[in-house]
Amino acid sequence: MSRLQLSYAGHLSDRVQDLYYGAVKPAAIDLQFLPLQPFQAFKRLLAGEFHCGEMSFSTWVIKMAQAKATGETLPFVALPVFPSRTFRHNAIYVNRKAGIKGPQDLAGRLVGVPEFQMTAAVWARGMLQHEYGVKPKDMRWVTGGLKDPGRTPMMDIAIPGLDIRHESVKTLNDMLMSGEIDALIAPQLHPGIRDGRPEVGYLFEDPAAAARAYYAKTRLFPLMHVVVVRRDVHARNPWVAISLYQAFCQAKDNALARLEVEEPPPVSLPWIYDYSESIRALMGRDYWPYGVEKNRREIEALCQYTWEQGLVSVKAEVADLFAPNVLNLAEYRL
Repeated sequence: MSRLQLSYAGHLSDRVQDLYYGAVKPAAIDLQFLPLQPFQAFKRLLAGEFHCGEMSFSTWVIKMAQAKATGETLPFVALPVFPSRTFRHNAIYVNRKAGIKGPQDLAGRLVGVPEFQMTAAVWARGMLQHEYGVKPKDMRWVTGGLKDPGRTPMMDIAIPGLDIRHESVKTLNDMLMSGEIDALIAPQLHPGIRDGRPEVGYLFEDPAAAARAYYAKTRLFPLMHVVVVRRDVHARNPWVAISLYQAFCQAKDNALARLEVEEPPPVSLPWIYDYSESIRALMGRDYWPYGVEKNRREIEALCQYTWEQGLVSVKAEVADLFAPNVLNLAEYRL
């Protein structure tokens, strides 16, 4: 039987590198992996350039909730594979002259964000609301490009009761430095932090410590991206979902296993073994799980946040989000 040729777009990391280099091959599939930055992958995937790829998880949840409300059928199905997940305590920056000493001080402030519906911002706002009582409506919002002006949002957002405007001339990074905005939520490190500029700081003085405390309390490890497959591909070959899911799981398991090697160091960072051991002590050995049940808490939280924040009129449910033949996939054996 000839192998199915599928193109894939997504970012390259240790979790997927075995798929890129061919050390792990999906059963009966030749996967042509094109490494792209996430925003590029999202846009080109939505334009139909690839058979499968990495997608913003909040965008997927929003689109599925909208489809649920309208009866629309989306051109993709999703797999419970999460190639990116990140705590977002280090994604909230403040202008130091704004007098913001803690999360509660964000009330009434002007906050920048590249796109209002982006996953990093949804998780950050959810954390601010549920842990500190600061709701999105308590702040004013401006969207736009971080380093380059004129960024066009993937989705047009208008939410009753929220003050959201778009900036097309200035960059959000510059606006934070000048004090034109009080705070910024962004997944990329603000250059002012890297350069040690006094104008800019983190909302949380020690973001890593805040994130660890958040995880210890909530057991949430925020999901950022998900893998989707074109619906027509899945309809013709439903087994593709299982083959890809198993291959992504194997590649990710291989990456975690490499991080358990003490000598010689697998990554060019001093004390990497000790650091990874501290993560395993807090989060367990499979601290980057795929599948639905091991991520149900995070999936349900994101569905709740998109609904609470006015991004959808109908809340998505876990069962709505993934291809049926992988929804309840048990432990696998390749």
